Amino acid sequence: MALVAALEADLRALSAEARRRYPAVKDGAEHAILKLRSSSSASDLSSNEDILRIFLMACGVRNTKLSVIGLSCLQKLISHDAVEPSSLKEILDTLKDHSEMAEENIQLKTLQTILIIFQSRLHPETEENMVLGLSICLRLLDNNRLPSVYNTAAATFRQAVAMIFDQVVSAESLPMLKYGSSSQTARTGSVTGDLSQNINSSESLEKDVISGRSTMRDTLSETGKLGLRLLEDLTASAAGGSAAWLHVTSLPRTFSLELIEFVLSNYISVFKILLPYEQVLRHQICSLLMTSLRTSSELEGEMVEPYFRRLVLRSVAHIIRLYSSSLITECEVFLNMLVKATFLDLPLWHRILVLEILRGFCVEARTLRILFQNFDMNPKNTNVVESMVKALARVVSSIQFQETSEESLAAVAGMFSSKAKGIEWILDNDASSAAVLVASEAHAITLAIEGLLGVVFTVATLTDEAVDVGELESPRYEHHPSSDYYTGKTSHICISMVDSLWLTILDAFSLILSRSQGEAILLEILKGYQAFTQACGVLHAVEPLNSFLASLCKFTIVLPTDTERRSFSSLVQSPMSKRSEIQVDQKDAIVLTPKNVQALRTLFNVAHRLHNVLGPSWVLVLETLAALDRAIHSPHAITQEVATAVPKLTREPSRQYADFSILSSLNSQLFESSALMHVSAVKSLLSALHMLSHQSMTETSGSVSSASSKQIGSISFSVDRMISILVNNLHRVEPLWDQVVGHFLELAEHSNQNLRNMALDALDQSICAVLGSEQFGDATLDVESKSIELKSVECAVLSSLRALYFSAQKSDVRVGSLKILLHVLERCGEKLYYSWPGILEMLRSVADASEKDVVTLGFQSLRVIMSDGLPTLPEDCLHVCIDVTGAYSAQKTDLNISLTAIGLLWTLTDFVAKGLHHGSLMEKESGLNTDDTTPQQTIGEGVEDSNKPDYEARIQVVNHEKLLFLVFSLIQKLVDDERPEVRNSAVRTFFQILGSHGNKLSKRMWEDCLWNYIFPMLDGASHKAATSSKDEWQGKEIGTRGGKAVHMLVHHSRNTAQKQWDETFVLVLGGIARLFRSYFPLLESLPNFWSGWESLLAFVKNSIFNGSKEVSLAAINCLQTAVVSHCVKGNLQLRYLNSVMDVYELVFQKSSSYTGDTASKVKQEILHGLGELYVQSLKMFDDKMYMQLLGIIDLAIKQAIISSETFETEFGHVPPVLRHVLEILPSLGPPEHLSSMWLILLREFLHYLPRVDSPLPNEEGEIEQSTTGHRASSVVSEHKADYSPDKTIPATRITSNMFAEKLIPALVELLLRAPAVEKYILFPEVIQNLRRCMMTRRDNPDGSLWKVAAEGFNRLLVEDVKICSVGGDTDLKTSKTARIRIWKEIGDVYEIFLVGYCGRALSSNSLPPAALKANETLEMALVDGLGDIILKSSVDAPREVLERLVSTLDRCASRTCSLPIETVELMPAHCSRFSLKCLQKLFSLSSFGSETENWHTTRAEVSRISIITLMERCEFILSRLLIDENNLDNRPIPTARLEEITFALQELDRLTIHPEAASVLPLQPYLKTILREDNHDARAHLLVLFPSLCEIVLSRETRVRELVQVLLRAVATELGLEKLVPIYSVCCFISLCSCDCLHSFSLRMQYARGFLPCLFNFCISF
Repeated sequence: MALVAALEADLRALSAEARRRYPAVKDGAEHAILKLRSSSSASDLSSNEDILRIFLMACGVRNTKLSVIGLSCLQKLISHDAVEPSSLKEILDTLKDHSEMAEENIQLKTLQTILIIFQSRLHPETEENMVLGLSICLRLLDNNRLPSVYNTAAATFRQAVAMIFDQVVSAESLPMLKYGSSSQTARTGSVTGDLSQNINSSESLEKDVISGRSTMRDTLSETGKLGLRLLEDLTASAAGGSAAWLHVTSLPRTFSLELIEFVLSNYISVFKILLPYEQVLRHQICSLLMTSLRTSSELEGEMVEPYFRRLVLRSVAHIIRLYSSSLITECEVFLNMLVKATFLDLPLWHRILVLEILRGFCVEARTLRILFQNFDMNPKNTNVVESMVKALARVVSSIQFQETSEESLAAVAGMFSSKAKGIEWILDNDASSAAVLVASEAHAITLAIEGLLGVVFTVATLTDEAVDVGELESPRYEHHPSSDYYTGKTSHICISMVDSLWLTILDAFSLILSRSQGEAILLEILKGYQAFTQACGVLHAVEPLNSFLASLCKFTIVLPTDTERRSFSSLVQSPMSKRSEIQVDQKDAIVLTPKNVQALRTLFNVAHRLHNVLGPSWVLVLETLAALDRAIHSPHAITQEVATAVPKLTREPSRQYADFSILSSLNSQLFESSALMHVSAVKSLLSALHMLSHQSMTETSGSVSSASSKQIGSISFSVDRMISILVNNLHRVEPLWDQVVGHFLELAEHSNQNLRNMALDALDQSICAVLGSEQFGDATLDVESKSIELKSVECAVLSSLRALYFSAQKSDVRVGSLKILLHVLERCGEKLYYSWPGILEMLRSVADASEKDVVTLGFQSLRVIMSDGLPTLPEDCLHVCIDVTGAYSAQKTDLNISLTAIGLLWTLTDFVAKGLHHGSLMEKESGLNTDDTTPQQTIGEGVEDSNKPDYEARIQVVNHEKLLFLVFSLIQKLVDDERPEVRNSAVRTFFQILGSHGNKLSKRMWEDCLWNYIFPMLDGASHKAATSSKDEWQGKEIGTRGGKAVHMLVHHSRNTAQKQWDETFVLVLGGIARLFRSYFPLLESLPNFWSGWESLLAFVKNSIFNGSKEVSLAAINCLQTAVVSHCVKGNLQLRYLNSVMDVYELVFQKSSSYTGDTASKVKQEILHGLGELYVQSLKMFDDKMYMQLLGIIDLAIKQAIISSETFETEFGHVPPVLRHVLEILPSLGPPEHLSSMWLILLREFLHYLPRVDSPLPNEEGEIEQSTTGHRASSVVSEHKADYSPDKTIPATRITSNMFAEKLIPALVELLLRAPAVEKYILFPEVIQNLRRCMMTRRDNPDGSLWKVAAEGFNRLLVEDVKICSVGGDTDLKTSKTARIRIWKEIGDVYEIFLVGYCGRALSSNSLPPAALKANETLEMALVDGLGDIILKSSVDAPREVLERLVSTLDRCASRTCSLPIETVELMPAHCSRFSLKCLQKLFSLSSFGSETENWHTTRAEVSRISIITLMERCEFILSRLLIDENNLDNRPIPTARLEEITFALQELDRLTIHPEAASVLPLQPYLKTILREDNHDARAHLLVLFPSLCEIVLSRETRVRELVQVLLRAVATELGLEKLVPIYSVCCFISLCSCDCLHSFSLRMQYARGFLPCLFNFCISF
């Protein structure tokens, strides 16, 4: 147990301290320790007196240390309830003795122990013990000068008193009611906050008193008697007497009064229930306070302590606040004394204290209500509340009589501002300066203002309470006075208070509001205005309400005086401002101060709250709001914070006028809240607005200049607010419509144009708002229901607009009415139903008007109808709508309107065509024409009611057909319009309609369209294009210069009537083409369509030969589209395709008479179309059609050659016609069923490649293929002859190579795509032609033809080498002689081109390095193709061809070594690189890389051939080196020759050969056997070259000698002599031969000849 451990520690400390001087204490402590060990709980300790006795003994010796330990242990025992109550007397005696000790810590310990006793179960219950305990505290309080002991004693006594009265409440079973602390309730940041706080506390207090109150009793318990005697002693000591019961002669009066004030404020139930206590309060305490409140200087003078006076006033305040109901007389006396003290000549601090008390009463709603009810409403008593309010108002009004009124006002404002920030001002009694005096006076005024505000808020609070309990009706609802109205208790109190106090409060508030500028105080005063005005409105106190509203409106907007205007002009004037602007600023400038802004906000709040009860008072509010509206929209109105020199044009409201924005929002919200008002209240508001506007209208004359801005602003304000009210009351618009719109129509007749415009805008907004409301947007109502509910509203709304248009005398009013109609249709057109006939009639009349603005506005309305209103348009109005659209299309006032109206016809037909789907489905299901069948019931899209009779559906479809043909008739008329833009737009629209909705038209309708609209339109456009004038037009006159007219420029393609009709004709042809693309199968199935097609062909032929370029191209596109779009699908008859081919053929057949730029463009378009046509209709072509196609292309090429011989020379590129031929050539490959046409196609185009006049060599196999080729060519020639009527086209060739350069890649591509049989037949011919082209390098090395041919040749062999492979094509059944011929051709090409034209220094112009590099790359590619692909593939080439190809590489490789040493130095670098490339290919062909290499028979044959050639070439190169060194003497060997020998030696070292290749080497038979047995034949070639290698060991080139040494070592290794013949002997030989001691070359040669045979024979022997 912690207590036992702590006590044991204290006892040990006590024993140690007392062991010398106090042995008895020591022994007792040790004995207590033993006793303590046997105790385990507090009850055990309390039963053991020895433990308590030792602590009392320690205290009894009066030793400081021992007393401290003893008192501490006593505190522990008492706090743990370890002491019996019977020991209290002994403990108190001990404490009394210690209180006489002088040590501070002993006294503090004593007070702590006393407090613990009062808090524990040892609390004194007998009078003796109670008096003894309290006397100890009072003795220490009275006889001690130590501050710590004094303060502790006072605090202990206060707590003891509180605990005593707590015991009284508990003993008497009273409710524990506490109003608050003993001090005054702390003030919050505002009066409303104080009021709310006090309301809450007062309400809880009142409820607790009522619940705990019972019949007052005069019997008291013992504890109650003790508390009563204590209260009596405190009262006596506060009065200056002695406390007899406490046995104290005197106590500080302030201390006693402070305790009385504490008891009064915290133990209310004691005085309200216990009669003895109530008697003490009435007779003793009240007498004491009355005596203390006397202010006569004869009795108290100026020596009264301020703190005591404060306590007295606080106690009085508590009595009035808490006990006024039972102490009526006493409280009346107190209140009168307090009111009297406000105007007596008392110290300022005294008056401030009184004002604080009065303020407290005012801000406590319950207290003020009780006071007013008990005194002012009781005729027997005085009007204390009225007196109190007047006293406060008198204090407020005294400021205007003070000399320092401005300073005081500023100080008051500062105090309110500080309070708003949470800073409370405290009076300093010691200060006496003038500043402190002003601050004190300001404090007094502040308290008075807050008191008045408290009264106002109390009235407002009580009024709200009356509304909540049902005694008053809320201002949010309409007021219906009843017989029992105002009969409630709370409502009666509120009305009495308002009648009694409003005038006094208004005077004080208006004074402060007019004189003060502080923000915080203004906010508080305006809150008071708002609260009191709203209360008056709820109470229907008309006079106070109007008075407060009038006063408030005075502070909202104040027009500046002349002096203020002059000061404002000096403020905003800048050096650059004009005089006129300054005058305007001076006249209209309005400055809104923060006071004005806050006043306006308050006015808005009042109007929001009282909108249903203002009635006639609206006029005053509206006048103020109208002035505000003018200020907001005035460019010269500013707020005080931004009144700086800002230029007029740079003022931005969003930045500088934030207050204006807020006020404007509040202004709008006020009228938006009219939706919450009753209808009668809204009518009252509208009447007030009408009155305000009408008054300004009568003052406004007809001219704009004489109308003042104030009058116009008032009217504008009234109109805007009427609109706002109407918009926010759309749910009940009918009773308000006439009143609102009637005023707008009145304004529209005014002579002032600004007012007329204002009326039109207002009417626009009103109509759109009504029609856009939810009641018109209810889609759940059917037409009949809508007609019943909304027909009158709809007709009334739009009838006013229609009447305005037809009755208007001024054009601006008619324009304005059309604008309104436009806005109505844009926003609410889909909601209209009954007004459409009148609207369309109005728009039809507008179309005939002469004013452009009127027509434009009418057409805009029509556009809105077409865009959004067609679904809601009644069906019986559709034909009228079409007629109106046609009228706008044909009008001449505005071209753009006509064009747009034509587009609207397409929109209209799109809507009408939706009803045609039923008819198309009906026809599709019946399978018959609608003319021959009866309608049948179908189910599908377009049928809205399945139970609808068939004849009704049929009638609906027929009606839609009539509507559609009505549109077509209008368009047909427009196609003949003289304006090209109009007719072109009509053509486009017509074909767009058919293209979009053709699938919904029946066959009968299509026939009507073809024969009645499409072909007549085509014929008319063709006739007009042929017969129109060709004279050039001048554009529209746009002005004059130098007396001459200046015309707008017209593009040369549109500067004649004929050209413009050509454009129309092109559009018609394009439209027909689009129809054919979409509906050709359907049209093809129509009767007599072929005759129409033939007519179209006639139009096309005529257009091609006689029309302009645009017309010709459009005609070709028309035919092309028709056949190309549908031939792919397989649903096109062959005769249509043949007819198009015939037309194309006819164009080229008439080449002699059809020339020029147009003809060239037409031919290009035809060629392009032929290619597309062939690709799309590939499966439909037969041999005849394909031959016809080739014949057309042949004619095109020949005509282009004849007419464009100098084209390439002049322009440097292929003629356009030939370019189109090249574009379509890749797509002309015959399909599978026309594979025989490949020979004809390729030979036809091979004919256009350059040729040599000499015939080809006549070899075996040539006759057969030539015969086949001539036979195919003859077929094409015969076919061409049939197509050439004049037989005058000669067999010409292109003299330039440009066409051939473009043609070769295409031919190669085609040949690669050709079937195997045809390709194999054509291969020799193609190679021959490519060879001829490659040979042009001799005559034109700078040209591109040989390059293109070489690339094509290389690609053919590289990508299609399987043609030459053995068994590569099992289907090929060709003779061996034919294959030999192919390989001979290939060998010829390689031999002639590589040997004769590659790697040589050909004469040419100076080519750039890039071109030279490209030529060299091409040459290398050819060598790579030959060496890496051809010769390494499994081909069936004969041996002689293979030898020839290898020989070709060898001849090319011999370029460097075969030239004389003098010539090598002159050889270009690319020649030596080409020679090395060929030499490298020889090495590659001879080598055998690994076992995994594909080593076939052809590869082995090539290897055997190449190894012999390679050995011969290497021997020649090695021998040539020694010769060159001998001839050059000391001169260096040329670089090219040195690179060649180095490369050869390096490759020899890397070369490994196949055994089959080794078998053909020229070696001795026994040597071959040895090498084969030892598997050393992979490098047998080194033995062949061994003698040559030994000879060049004498070379003077170090690099050559090193490489030779490596090769000789390899030879020894291959022969297995590396151990028998030391290799160093060879090296010594090499070193000796190269030694400098053998100075002459002849000596070295002699030495070598003598040594080498011996070395060689020695090697052979092994």
